[in-house]
Amino acid sequence: MAMMVPLDSANKISFNRPISDGDTVIVYERHDSMRAVKVTPGSDLQNRFGLFKHSDWIGKPFGSKVFSNKRGFVFLLAPTPELWTLVLSHRTQILYLPDISFLISYLEIVPGCVVLESGTGSGSLSTSLARAVAPSGHVFTFDFHEQRASSARADFERNGLSSLITVSVRDIQGEGFPEEHEGRVDAVFLDLPQPWLAVPSASKCLKPDAVLCSFSPCIEQVQRTCETLRQSFSDIRTFEVLVRSYEIREQHFAKRVPEEDGSPVGPPPQKRKQSALTATKSEKTESNISVMAKPCNTARGHTGYLTFGRLTVL
Repeated sequence: MAMMVPLDSANKISFNRPISDGDTVIVYERHDSMRAVKVTPGSDLQNRFGLFKHSDWIGKPFGSKVFSNKRGFVFLLAPTPELWTLVLSHRTQILYLPDISFLISYLEIVPGCVVLESGTGSGSLSTSLARAVAPSGHVFTFDFHEQRASSARADFERNGLSSLITVSVRDIQGEGFPEEHEGRVDAVFLDLPQPWLAVPSASKCLKPDAVLCSFSPCIEQVQRTCETLRQSFSDIRTFEVLVRSYEIREQHFAKRVPEEDGSPVGPPPQKRKQSALTATKSEKTESNISVMAKPCNTARGHTGYLTFGRLTVL
């Protein structure tokens, strides 16, 4: 079985082991081109860089650079939750790293915590939650759609997370969370069309002073959720997490310099449109290299609003 979160003898998350038959690795071509591959002896991976044999990967450490028959190369990365979020199959809209990291921190999730999540969706957040609560905590995640729940369960089993995540089919908006969780939960996360319907049930499950988070794409959903939260929660806050990415690259500039005999350096400034290759014979050129930074054109904008509330102790 592939291991997304392998545990060593001390029950700590670790990838300090060789790649084995059946492991899932992230084949990294570049930051915007990667895929999850199950290592299977006798199988091959073919891409624009050539043909890669799975058998050549076995025994190498995660992070290895491997070469194809054409001397192209890729990197074999450990399938961390961050990378899994970038390569998983999208059965629903997913949460990405900025929202995930923010909410795990604000929910105060640490190893040993018990977390309720609804709905499961594609399992992006569930995977990160599992690592946050490992090795002794647990994530109970619910989805009303049986096929989505089944697919997520298969992914968790494939990635070695079954001991940390339990997937159930349940309509949390209509039925609420199971009574067995009442008073035993450290954090609740809701990703539902009508999260306010699940707030009363969530409040019964949370321990005193624990935190709930609701993710909603529309501000109207946030407003109605906050109205319901005020009945049992305090310190209610809403955040929109926006991240701006930058592209860093080298830029080469041609600089004209005079000849040793003092000849002019070239035409007047208004005519300096010719390249170094078409410079006059009285000119020499040398290349200057500068590091350029500019915002990426593909930066992701609004994903949704994160609303938090802390259960009031009366």
